Amino acid sequence: MSAITLYARATDGFDARVAHTLALLREAATEHAGRIVQATSLGAEDMVITDLIARHALPIAIGTLETGKLHPQTVALIDHIESRYGLMVEAYRPEQESTLHFVLTHGEDAMFRSLALRKACCGLRKLEPLARMLANRTAWVTGLRREQSDARGEVPLRGLDDAGRVKFNALADWSWADVWHYIAMHDVPYNPLHDQFMPSIGCAPCTRAIAMGEPFRAGRWWWEDEGAKECGLHVHPEEQADVSIGAPR
Repeated sequence: MSAITLYARATDGFDARVAHTLALLREAATEHAGRIVQATSLGAEDMVITDLIARHALPIAIGTLETGKLHPQTVALIDHIESRYGLMVEAYRPEQESTLHFVLTHGEDAMFRSLALRKACCGLRKLEPLARMLANRTAWVTGLRREQSDARGEVPLRGLDDAGRVKFNALADWSWADVWHYIAMHDVPYNPLHDQFMPSIGCAPCTRAIAMGEPFRAGRWWWEDEGAKECGLHVHPEEQADVSIGAPR
């Protein structure tokens, strides 16, 4: 069964939410002309935002973190976006020396052995590349939604990150049904892994399908306590692990 068949539903207020999101993106592009990027994980929510940016010719750059551990189906979406929309996707990769040192020191399966090692891996593969993506930019756009998890239950449509940049969570008030209804309406390309009961997709070793009734992000870092299930991209510095675990000495 496809994710569209399973999830897409027309809900009350959908058109108003789309209009409000579009207005927010236009405002963001105007306020931060040439200095704003969509940080896309290439998940369903982010594909909706990319479609809105392309459909309405909004001057917002598109960037993604190519961690070196993504599923091939996820990586393939980069080329799909570029061919479908004619937009360039900025792909930020981890620094090779640091990543090789981490793997040689801790092994390919380090993320399963401790929370500190898993967060250090996320630090090398996500946080450091994200810092390069956001350098010299004053704002970014994410696909965070309040419905995704308890930790994201109060995500604002607009706020500040820890560096003082404006962070636009353009779909904060959308439901999962809204996301898929939009995808169905506009034939938005999406990761085929969503058809395999993976609503939240990250690096391949750290993502599994969820069972009926499990929370939205249950397939991410499933061996950890629920409260630990963030990679650090959207949490405060005091919640992050010391990424120096994987840095060359």
